[in-house]
Amino acid sequence: MESLPHSYNVTATGSKQGTIDLTSQGLTTIASAAPAQFGGPGDKWSPETLLVAAVADCFILTFKAISRASKLEWESISCQVEGTLDRINDITQFSEFKLHVVLDVPSGVDEKKAVRLLEKSEHSCLITNSLSAKTHLDIQVRSTH
Repeated sequence: MESLPHSYNVTATGSKQGTIDLTSQGLTTIASAAPAQFGGPGDKWSPETLLVAAVADCFILTFKAISRASKLEWESISCQVEGTLDRINDITQFSEFKLHVVLDVPSGVDEKKAVRLLEKSEHSCLITNSLSAKTHLDIQVRSTH
C-alpha cells in the first residue's frame, strides 16, 4: 500500500439533456443519471446507487484484506446493502446503511472467528467511516460441505 494521503480523481461531464459521464484515468466510463425517485429514468447508475455500491464494495475489499491477514479460509461472500435516504433537520441525506452479508466457509472453519472478522470489516471500512450514516450489519455464515 502507498503511504497516505491518497488522491482519487473523477471527472463528471454532461449536457442539458442526457446522462452524465463519469471518467477516471485508466477506467471504463460510467453513465449516470438521476434515479427514478428523483424523476430520472431509473436505468442508469446514480450518485445514490454509486454510494451504496461503494459501501458494499469497500466492505468486501476490507474483509478480503482482514481475512487474508488473519488466515481465515472462505469460499465466497455477498454483501447486499440497503441505503436509506431521508430528510433530517431539513437536509436530505443517507441516514443508515443495512448490510446483509452471507459468507460461505469450508466445513470445519471457526464460524465465530469469521463473524468477528466480518464485524471488524464493518468497523474498518473507510467508506462508511467517512460517512455520518449509521451502519447495521446482519451476518450469515454458511458452512459448505
